[in-house]
Amino acid sequence: MAERPNDAASETAPPQPLLTDEQLDRLDDFLDSEQVDEDALDLISAHGFLVALAVAPSEVPPTQWLAELFQGEPRYADDAERDEIITLLTLLRDNAVAVLEQGGLPELPFELTLDGLPAEETPIGDWCAGFMEGVFSDESAWFQDDEEAAATLLLPFMLLSGLFDDEPDMAEMASDTARQEALVVQLPELVLDLYLHYRVPPETPKPKPRKKTPSKGGKRR
Repeated sequence: MAERPNDAASETAPPQPLLTDEQLDRLDDFLDSEQVDEDALDLISAHGFLVALAVAPSEVPPTQWLAELFQGEPRYADDAERDEIITLLTLLRDNAVAVLEQGGLPELPFELTLDGLPAEETPIGDWCAGFMEGVFSDESAWFQDDEEAAATLLLPFMLLSGLFDDEPDMAEMASDTARQEALVVQLPELVLDLYLHYRVPPETPKPKPRKKTPSKGGKRR
């Protein structure tokens, strides 16, 4: 069962990549090509989307999440390319599950700093927007058990995504650049916190054994 690493352990254990650089480059080339709809997620957004699916409290069917990621069906060159791309996307999600299950941190495909820019103008904002798309895939499942806890845990992703800047409370928090920078640094840990919240049930105390009651009538002959 996954456990939240202590501060010392998390400092010595670096975040783990979910795909190799070559695999990420292959996905980047495909998602940036004319073979996919212009509204499809790009590599950074797709990465966030698939990490959200790894964390999600419910299983979203592949037919659904592929359609949402691509906004339709890509124009694959052939069946081999179709299998290759779907395998890479599924592997990214599955590797995220494996890393988080071991209490590890996922490596995110960008530097964990805003460099003074608004989050929505950076890959960080794109990744968090993709993550929130994953949440929207089955929104009720994320909020049904404990809406307040879910809202608290998802707040950093919502804030950094830039999708909610029209809301007064969000706009006020978005103006606090120091707070946003602090959240960016913590993103891998925040992903693990969400995974532990949704995927790892709290330990229940073991029931006490019943006391043996002496049988009536004394010992058996």
